[in-house]
Order: sequence, then C-alpha cells, then structure tokens
Amino acid sequence: MRRLYFVTAPNGRGVGVKDTILVADDDPVVVAVLSAGLRERGFMVTAAADALQAMMMARRTPPAAILLEIMMPGGSGFEVLKRLRSNSTLSGIPVVAMSANNDPELPAKVQAVGADAFLLKPV
Repeated sequence: MRRLYFVTAPNGRGVGVKDTILVADDDPVVVAVLSAGLRERGFMVTAAADALQAMMMARRTPPAAILLEIMMPGGSGFEVLKRLRSNSTLSGIPVVAMSANNDPELPAKVQAVGADAFLLKPV
C-alpha cells in the first residue's frame, strides 16, 4: 500500500494513511471539516474539544499526529504542547498548531514551544 505523507516527525517517521490523527479544537465546525477531509484521505480521526481532553486522549491512545488549536477552553494549546514535549512517550508526536490569530509572531512562538508546524485558520 502506498503511504501518503503529510507530516514527518523529527525521528523521520511519516504519518500515513490508516494512522490516527487527533484533532483538538473547541469549534465543532472546524473539527467536522478537518475530520471529514482527513477521513476522505484514509486517516482515522479522533477529536477533543478542549486542552484537558486532548491530553487525556493523547495519553490513552497516542495518535500519529495532532492538529492542535492554540486557544481552547481547559488550557491553551501552549500548555498541551509543553506537556506533550515533556512526556517521554508522547514527545515524538508531530503537532501542527492552528489559530485564527494572525499575530505574525505566533508561528515562531508555537514552534519554540514544540510545534512542528503552524497553520493559520481557516485551514
């Protein structure tokens, strides 16, 4: 089976079809649109509506990658990133941070905390 890569982790492992992606966003429309697009491309998707739920889901069943909204209830995406990167089991998961905030410094800020990439919404 041909693997379609959209993210490459620091360890060189690509995220391919049939892998699970965690979409963490408090906007149900964003979750639905991203989930539908990922499923159409062969990925399995789980979703979290806040930062606490995102961390619990990542710990329970580590996903192949995470799409993470920076501003969510229950803690920020920055907090989630810090916790992921400090956890030896979860630290290698590629994280793509997302935000509608068009602050030109935000991409550098999230990457400094451990995001592998940044997407400005709408995605």
